[in-house]
Amino acid sequence: MDEPPLAADVESFRRFHTALLPARVAAGNGALAFADLADLGTLAIRTPAGSWTYVPDAGSVELLEGEATADAVVAIDLDAWLGLVSDLDTAPGLLYSNRASVPVGNPLRFMRWEPGLRALFHGLPVFDPDNVDLRDLDGEPLDTTRAFAIDEVGNDGETARHFLRTAGYLYVRGVFDADRVEAMLEDAAILAEEARPGDMTSWWGRDAAGNEALTRVLRAASRPNLRVLTNDRRLRQVVATADETLVPKVPDGPEAVDLVTILWKRPDMAEGLADLPWHRDCGMGGHALNCPSVVLTICLTTGTPEAGELRFLPGSHQGGFPFVDGTDVAAPKGVGLPIRAGDVTLHYSDLMHASLPPTSSDGPHRISVLVGFAPETAGHHLGGRHYNDALLVNADGQVDNIGHRMADGR
Repeated sequence: MDEPPLAADVESFRRFHTALLPARVAAGNGALAFADLADLGTLAIRTPAGSWTYVPDAGSVELLEGEATADAVVAIDLDAWLGLVSDLDTAPGLLYSNRASVPVGNPLRFMRWEPGLRALFHGLPVFDPDNVDLRDLDGEPLDTTRAFAIDEVGNDGETARHFLRTAGYLYVRGVFDADRVEAMLEDAAILAEEARPGDMTSWWGRDAAGNEALTRVLRAASRPNLRVLTNDRRLRQVVATADETLVPKVPDGPEAVDLVTILWKRPDMAEGLADLPWHRDCGMGGHALNCPSVVLTICLTTGTPEAGELRFLPGSHQGGFPFVDGTDVAAPKGVGLPIRAGDVTLHYSDLMHASLPPTSSDGPHRISVLVGFAPETAGHHLGGRHYNDALLVNADGQVDNIGHRMADGR
């Protein structure tokens, strides 16, 4: 007889920890998780139904009822617990939205445990960037900086399809000419002028001098020439390189918030999320519902390190990996690409990537257009507009860096 589905109730919480999870641990999930959790101490999940502590030990993970021996305790309600064990909610998403608290220990320990929890709960391997096997169709090492021409991608571009399937991203040169790029830059300037802190359709941060700085506008589809990008023949051809059938998800309302986004890299940023750590785009939630999905990025200026480059971690969509600041000494280097105005990249949402700070205060700095494509069944398991809305919790539109926020006790 099939097991009844889990629900946000006391019975499911106990059944998960006394029957379902022990079976997964015994089947190999414990060993998968231990590889990442061995040096991270112990973590307890506390809900109204009780607490359980996860103890990495002897090459696996032991489950103990209670929380007395936990180095860190995460307190969540049963709905959040169900989302976590269903790969719909995430540690950063729960912390940003104040649906999780950490009454014992360091809140960032919860985030660092996430790859291990995904291995433990879902059997997803922990990704090791030093031992990933990347090969092309001939069995030779993959050229992870390879650029494709537009006529090499799409349904019939088998080499490009293999590259995307293997590396998790694709780089396509010269998709848009200078005139089209200039038109998009003009629309971006208009959107920047219209954006206001706290409008719930833009992200803001502060530079080292304390000045407000716009970093994203989420309502770029309100500009007709940007909205049509979702049906642009060339972009659809790039997206068609994916093995999956993916479509643009058109939100309700004339501005179609989150359908098309404009991103600005700013130098000398001190607060906010202008510079993103190694992360996955489904890192705020929704992986089990929305992935595989992709993000298509059109570069409007330049993508050099001086301008604030986008870097990818090849093959990381095939496993779990911790969120880590891109400038951290322990961060992976990843792959940067010689992206120029008019070039396009495509990456899977669960591929780890980082948006690094500009290395020069002199412009131009990177300006990009982002367009998302997902399965027709994609959505939000809680009925929200977008999982990233958890970032928009401040009335002034400032988007917190989660590390700073936890350190400040917010």
